[in-house]
Amino acid sequence: MDSKITLSFDEAIIAKAKKFADSKNISLSRLTEFLYRKITSGEYEHLESLPVADWVNTLAEGETEYKTKTRSRKNLKREYLKSRK
Repeated sequence: MDSKITLSFDEAIIAKAKKFADSKNISLSRLTEFLYRKITSGEYEHLESLPVADWVNTLAEGETEYKTKTRSRKNLKREYLKSRK
């Protein structure tokens, strides 16, 4: 069963990823699913060791930057409820 999620990415990366997915005749959703399947397979200790690392490096310009936010449960709930309006 498929589930929908909302993700935020840099627009330039999305444009490149869409072009890549289109060249491989798959949707961006299926490409993302493939990447998540690889990541969660448990075979890799680091993101850099993923077989898709070369592809990610090709899309990315410059050093890889991982952006994370620490948010409280209260803020997450507020964000969620705001997005549902």
